[in-house]
Amino acid sequence: MSQYHIKSLEEYFQVYHKSVREPEIFWEEIAEENFVWKKRWDSIFDWDMKSHKVKWFDGAQLNITENCIDRHLETRGNKTAIIFEPNDPSEKAQHISYRELHRRVCQFANVLKDKGIQKGDRVCIYLPMIPQLATSILACARIGAIHNVVFAGFSANALATRINDSECKMLITSDGSFRGEKVIDLKGIVDEALLSCPTVESVLVAQRTYAKVKMQKGRDFLLQPLLNSAYKDCDPEVMGAEDPLFILYTSGSTGLPKGMLHTAGGYMVYTAYTFKNVFQYQENDIFWCTADIGWITGHSYILYGPLANGATTVMFEGVPSYPDWGRFWHVLEKHKVTQFYTAPTVIRALAKENLSFVEEYDLTSLKVLGTVGEPINEEAWHWYNDNIGQGNAPIVDTWWQTETGGIMISPIPFSTPAIPTFATLPLPGIQPCLMNEQGLEIKGNPANGKLCIKFPWPSMARSIWGNHERFIETYFAPFENKYFTGDGALRDHTGYYRITGRVDDIIIISGHNLGTAPIEDTINEHPAVAESAIVGYPHEIKGNALYAYVILKESGETRNHDNLRNEINQLINEHIGPIAKLEKIQFTNGLPKTRSGKIMRRILRKIACDEVSDLGDTSTLLNPEIVEEIIQQKL
Repeated sequence: MSQYHIKSLEEYFQVYHKSVREPEIFWEEIAEENFVWKKRWDSIFDWDMKSHKVKWFDGAQLNITENCIDRHLETRGNKTAIIFEPNDPSEKAQHISYRELHRRVCQFANVLKDKGIQKGDRVCIYLPMIPQLATSILACARIGAIHNVVFAGFSANALATRINDSECKMLITSDGSFRGEKVIDLKGIVDEALLSCPTVESVLVAQRTYAKVKMQKGRDFLLQPLLNSAYKDCDPEVMGAEDPLFILYTSGSTGLPKGMLHTAGGYMVYTAYTFKNVFQYQENDIFWCTADIGWITGHSYILYGPLANGATTVMFEGVPSYPDWGRFWHVLEKHKVTQFYTAPTVIRALAKENLSFVEEYDLTSLKVLGTVGEPINEEAWHWYNDNIGQGNAPIVDTWWQTETGGIMISPIPFSTPAIPTFATLPLPGIQPCLMNEQGLEIKGNPANGKLCIKFPWPSMARSIWGNHERFIETYFAPFENKYFTGDGALRDHTGYYRITGRVDDIIIISGHNLGTAPIEDTINEHPAVAESAIVGYPHEIKGNALYAYVILKESGETRNHDNLRNEINQLINEHIGPIAKLEKIQFTNGLPKTRSGKIMRRILRKIACDEVSDLGDTSTLLNPEIVEEIIQQKL
């Protein structure tokens, strides 16, 4: 029996039970047999329940890039590590071998060192999905710098917030980016952001669009000339297993985005292990995750997980609709992709188009299909299964989070019988439970409650950068000695889990977690706005969309409402980015509030969803009359 590569349901249960009974022995064997360590660990696992500090493989020394690149050079040096598929299909794809990747990462690492970057320094990366994004991340890991990747669709304000919170010393960007027919001025966004980022000493600029950009003397440097003159080898920095690897920001329901801190050893072990099992990867398979590396999905399952297994991974620069809605299927056929991992929101968008876009291409190379970012609805599941997998490629509906580092609950293809909309069973080492409103675990099946995890796992975030108290308050205070996911879930009579959605004020839009507070703060900056509240409501493409209730000041009441809607969305675009665009904006004279001043979002959510027949208890409202007014305004 191979604990590292599970191949049957019986094997899964054997491995899972061992991982729960003897977690330290289980993870020690996985780590020892499948990875390269410079020094063995002093202890496998330590959990301080009072301070909520977790350590895995403490005392061990390693460098994650040796496990992702160097150790493959002897046997897989000429194998393709990364296939770069450009935005424009007429532009030739790049096949970057492990040997070539090693050279590029080493040269980039030497450029970072030449610019004064050292172990522990934070480097912000704001790049489109081009090869330099992958090599810059790996170069940081090579020298022990902490990478902070910011999705290149975020605004200058959002970028500056993340740079300042982690006090980045360097920013890596490009002149611009291609996205379908659009050309985006990334350097212009960077220049605006850096007006309020005093810690950034140098900016490296990759050339992608070759647009003319402003270069600030002494701060900004074109990347390629520096790479051309850099030495082609770079010894990897010796890192402790618990040394920081990266910071990645995720939206909070209140306050600033949370900089989730992930460390090197446990993250490496868990992402590699889950990649191998969830996608049943075999030598010579071609894996494609369509996410942007600016999100955790891209970190774990475009770069670190696949490369640690010596896999071939696809990086796609474009969008599914360009030059037409057959682009994904063209890429699948072109590269003979065997595992395809995308979001339900993308599947729904593709399913709306004519099937001829799919039927034009040969998709028989596919072995496994995956979904990520939000629960998949049954209609989309069946379309995906019937038309893309053609009934031959099992679907893995994966549940996990930025905070978890890797997939937590998922079918194992060819082993776990799948049920549409169910994430099914926890992966080895993961101990989920459902909690009720009284803070007690719900035993037995079926059950419905708040989803928690009872025992730590290797890739879990260790803290929120610079704010461990917020980390404890957010994830461990709600339920004693349990990690609270923030999601609700149900468990059926067989023990299968189905994720039912967020229980706090985070809304998942197209697989992206968006906190309501930063969006409301932005709306409220408009001079005509007095107050606002955001809720999510079902959207056939995005899964959820944003519905805003906005109270205007007197000065705004006579203004053109359509113009106001455009201005508010423009503000959001500038402060947060286009992903936070409001689908609907309803102007109202008030919001339903409790006597303590809390907005009753539950009621607003029901109104947005046209579920007004049962609004629940409204006895605590200070102004119950406003509810009927809002309903009538909506009608």
